[in-house]
Amino acid sequence: MTRVETLLYLLQNNKVLLIYKKRGLGQGFYNGVGGKVEANETPEECAVRECKEEIDVIPSDLEWMGLLEFYNNGKLYGYVHVFISRKFAGTPKETEEARPIWFDIHKIPYENMWSDDIFWLPHILNNEKVLGRFWFEKWSKIIKKEVYILQSPELKFFYH
Repeated sequence: MTRVETLLYLLQNNKVLLIYKKRGLGQGFYNGVGGKVEANETPEECAVRECKEEIDVIPSDLEWMGLLEFYNNGKLYGYVHVFISRKFAGTPKETEEARPIWFDIHKIPYENMWSDDIFWLPHILNNEKVLGRFWFEKWSKIIKKEVYILQSPELKFFYH
């Protein structure tokens, strides 16, 4: 079954909030906040819900920044909608699932993140929308990648 998931990056004062994932897929890596879109839930609603669950923060004014498509061992895993938010209520708190840490956008620990992040996240942090496709082998090695910068601001049709 193809999955639809979200990632959300909170931005503030030239910093980005990453979480240190304490369990599940990606355990031990830094990542954005996110998770699986549930039935009858939009990607935006999922991103807000996951942010509340993972770090006890409620984001607002989400901006859609791209779509990522992932394959593992030759099979489609799913799609990830990527958002940023510069407005949120609450102070990020550590939970059983995640430890939030603010990083300078020029000092992101890519060496401790999913190996695809370095190919698309810098574009998003530079306010560019992206379409990315990544083929992994055993979730450890990228065997093929495609990253496109989306020029038109009207490309929200990817998730509507």
